[in-house]
Amino acid sequence: MSVSANTKSFKLPFKLPLKAPFWAQILLGLVLGVLLGWIARSQDVSWLVTTLEKVGDTFIGLLKLAVAPLVFFAILVSITNLRKVNNAARLASRTLLWFMITSLIAVAIGLVIGLVTNPGAGTGLTPRDGELPEKTGSWIDFLTGIVPTDVITPFTELNVLQIVFMAAVAGIAALQLGEKAQPILTLSESVLELLQKALWWVIRLAPLGTVGLIGTAIATYGWDLIGQYATFTVDIYVGCAIVLFGVYPALLATVAKANPLQFFKGAWPAIQLAFVSRSSVGTMPLTQKVTERLGVPREYASFAVPFGATTKMDGCAAIYPAIAAIFVAQIFDIQLGIGDYLLIAFVSVVGSAATAGLTGATVMLTLTLSTLGLPMEGVGLLLAIDPILDMMRTATNVAGQALVPVIVSAREGLLDREAYDNAGSSPVEERERVAVAA
Repeated sequence: MSVSANTKSFKLPFKLPLKAPFWAQILLGLVLGVLLGWIARSQDVSWLVTTLEKVGDTFIGLLKLAVAPLVFFAILVSITNLRKVNNAARLASRTLLWFMITSLIAVAIGLVIGLVTNPGAGTGLTPRDGELPEKTGSWIDFLTGIVPTDVITPFTELNVLQIVFMAAVAGIAALQLGEKAQPILTLSESVLELLQKALWWVIRLAPLGTVGLIGTAIATYGWDLIGQYATFTVDIYVGCAIVLFGVYPALLATVAKANPLQFFKGAWPAIQLAFVSRSSVGTMPLTQKVTERLGVPREYASFAVPFGATTKMDGCAAIYPAIAAIFVAQIFDIQLGIGDYLLIAFVSVVGSAATAGLTGATVMLTLTLSTLGLPMEGVGLLLAIDPILDMMRTATNVAGQALVPVIVSAREGLLDREAYDNAGSSPVEERERVAVAA
């Protein structure tokens, strides 16, 4: 008898114990991370700080390892997959339109919160506490930085915007070539499947990564720093929470005619991973999976989710720069007018793609400050608190990246309502059950 035959007929003589669901593992990681971080800081346990930092950095490093090829092949395949969808151009334009609508709503909420709470008042910070950032963003850098000078540098320097540009060009060229490009498309789809499979393994390490990342944040920054930036921190979290748990459910109920609670039930695994990992692109395979589980057609989801992961950032590119610009203006005692607030809205809606190109929300903030003529030293005031803010910002980003495909699918009559109403268990556990059954 062959080895393969023995393997197929083998069954465990006992049942494996039930494991905690993925969300519970993440929650346990959060609690354990806070506890270990507090112990490391209060007892000055240097080896524990180092261990937590190494665990967190290793997890993020594993996520980043696949980002460049994942973005390239995901965008390339997603563009070519649109040929399988009726009214592809209409779907793409509607997706972009809803990206802009939700970003405009988010930036308006950010501006209102900033104007009401005055986040820069009473902090004790002065202009001398600021410093120039290592990287800055400007419209010239944004426009000229889209086109790479070679095909290697964008991958080695992780310039996501340039990778998106090359992938879009390759995808459009493949569509023009038709059948001649099929071998390349087949290879691209296989590579994408391979990358997503590897990333699923990394995603399963998220509870352990959570311990390291949260523990490092507490051990490094403690509560004192959060206290100094209390109003600003609360503003960001409240603004994101209003968008995440107020605006998004309202849009689902009124525009998509869908149950908001069911959306969160299906999308929650991706939202919580985004909170921990602080990476929209790293969360992308899970975001796409939950979006498909919510009834969005796979061909459309494979376009909308990668597109959103690189351009749809309600937390990082709308709420955050709006409140941060008001914060910086107050620290430097600069008065902003109606025209400045309109400029903030314009930058947030149009310039959010710059967030993918360089260093996340920091570059989006520098782009906003340079457009308003505010001092760039203001960025240095916010760098210390940024990792704590980035968790909530990224969770909001990813929720929006799953929301828009659901809305567009519902309005275009493509949403599988039965799948949406039955989306339940975590796709992480579902994939594992499928793998074991196979």
